[in-house]
Amino acid sequence: MRKVYPTAVEAVAGLLADGMTIMSGGFGLCGIPTGLIEAIRLSGVKGLTVISNNAGVDGAGLGLLLESRQIRRMVSSYVGENKLFAKQYLSSDLELEFNPQGTLAERIRAGGAGIPAFFTKTGVGTIVAEGKEVRAFNGENFVMETALAADLAIVHAWKGDAEGNLVYRKTARNFNPMMATAGNVTIAEVEHLVETGSIDPDHIHTPGIFVSRIVHVPDPEKRIEQRTVRIRQKETV
Repeated sequence: MRKVYPTAVEAVAGLLADGMTIMSGGFGLCGIPTGLIEAIRLSGVKGLTVISNNAGVDGAGLGLLLESRQIRRMVSSYVGENKLFAKQYLSSDLELEFNPQGTLAERIRAGGAGIPAFFTKTGVGTIVAEGKEVRAFNGENFVMETALAADLAIVHAWKGDAEGNLVYRKTARNFNPMMATAGNVTIAEVEHLVETGSIDPDHIHTPGIFVSRIVHVPDPEKRIEQRTVRIRQKETV
């Protein structure tokens, strides 16, 4: 089965529908599938539920889908870098389900592993636990969290082959691997597309069995959310 597609637009063709749920990998602006996000924007699909660590920033990442008002609901753990997100949420144009970051990661991992729910101490005694089952284990309370899955998962990898075996690099490894397992269909954009068999099996983070489609996106833009470098002091002689 051919997995490699010439463009991101062709990679998402036939998979998108209004009201679907999409997982989008990455952490902040690191390791986000920019080409596939743009392809979704161009498709015009609307009413999306998007599961992502964050909502991008104004004018970049998932912020582009907020600008085009294609997202109806976000399931996230951090959205503080996006003013448009705050505006849409406060005006009730956007629904939001907040999750502690570790809980979000585990909900996605559980979805990919076929685990319907799990118990965690995180959120016990807070609004996070409202409306959820709380059960005691060994004298301590835990709140039940349900797994997350998606109609489509879009991820970004540093390296991949034509079979869909993927390798992530550094911070980009935070959410991409677990999301790749939790989508009914997973599309991966890769910076370096290499020959099948050239990746050491011990170095593969996502096996190709999880990946349905691949698009080669060499030299993607890698933006920095906030530059926090200090002014270099003059050297004293």
